Amino acid sequence: MSEVQSPPAQNATSPPPSPTEEVRSGLEGVLAFATEIAEPDKAGSALRYRGVDIENLVGAVPYEQVWGLLVDGHFKPGLPPAEPHTLTVRSGDPRVDVQAALAMLAPEWGFGQLIDISDEEARDNLARASVMALSFVAQSARGAGQPPVAQAEVDKGSTIPERFLIRWRGEADPSHVKAIDAYWVSAAEHGMNASTFTARIVASTGADCAAALSSAVGALSGPLHGGAPSRVLKMLDEVERSGDAERWVSEALDRGERRMGCGHRIYRAEDPRARVLRRTCRELGSPRFEVAEALEQAALAELHARKPDRVLATNVEFWSAVVLDLAEVPPDLFTSLFTCARVAGWSAHILEQKREGKLIRPTAKYVGPGPRSIAEVD
Repeated sequence: MSEVQSPPAQNATSPPPSPTEEVRSGLEGVLAFATEIAEPDKAGSALRYRGVDIENLVGAVPYEQVWGLLVDGHFKPGLPPAEPHTLTVRSGDPRVDVQAALAMLAPEWGFGQLIDISDEEARDNLARASVMALSFVAQSARGAGQPPVAQAEVDKGSTIPERFLIRWRGEADPSHVKAIDAYWVSAAEHGMNASTFTARIVASTGADCAAALSSAVGALSGPLHGGAPSRVLKMLDEVERSGDAERWVSEALDRGERRMGCGHRIYRAEDPRARVLRRTCRELGSPRFEVAEALEQAALAELHARKPDRVLATNVEFWSAVVLDLAEVPPDLFTSLFTCARVAGWSAHILEQKREGKLIRPTAKYVGPGPRSIAEVD
């Protein structure tokens, strides 16, 4: 398995690195954990959750059971429905609302700290908090001026994505349910990244489950992780207006503009999540499918012509934007929909870190000034 390897020997008690030891900026390529949760296959263009390929999961296993696969190793009982709990934080930013509301669950519901509770209790806390994140996103998206949807209406939903849409909009279009379920399943987990690393760091301190999940949401506040799909729609709009995908791509690259949704730091071939979501958009009849496919083909052809030595393929951001647009999710909610998906992976990593039982404390190499007096400070 490409991601399951023994952790490095260095720990909190290891000696500091020597002056000549290499520092890898951004921890690029540094092995920090051994994990059984997910395997992004770099060369094989595949993503497997505990050995199961996501291409076999999307459209066949609902998101709540994929949560179970990642956290428990089996589909059932999976993620339960959300408890009735009103969102009291209204900042105007759904991400902020969810981050704050999640952190408040620990004192509100009496969550114990990970260092003091059993694995079974931690799993139960993660399930309750995970599904509340989805509920909080739906309530925040509905807006403060709208009356909440009656719980009896929400309870008519047979799956977690359907209940989410009813809580948000009061109804659930079947094609929208399928689109969101496909997106959540494909984005549920992806190994080590900024938000997952954050969740594991907080979990390693022995904090409560809600604090660890809330911290992971905070890692999505920057545009480099979780928010890029919203920028893809702008490209699609421009290509649609121009009517010529090839010319648009060529002119954009000539101007030095970055083409969102192409290339990935992990995969050396096509991002398997992009492949799954492309298939979903085709099957559900996305109104943007033709222009998206034309842009994808034109961009890949032009990039190959300009950089034949580099392997560049469409990544998950590109087709995530198209599938979320199909479900009529506005761009300012894309990051929050990513939160809904990724609580599954975060929960699995938090529980795995609890079982590891070690505080995460990497070492830094000091490169500042040598010993000096107060008078020498400018």
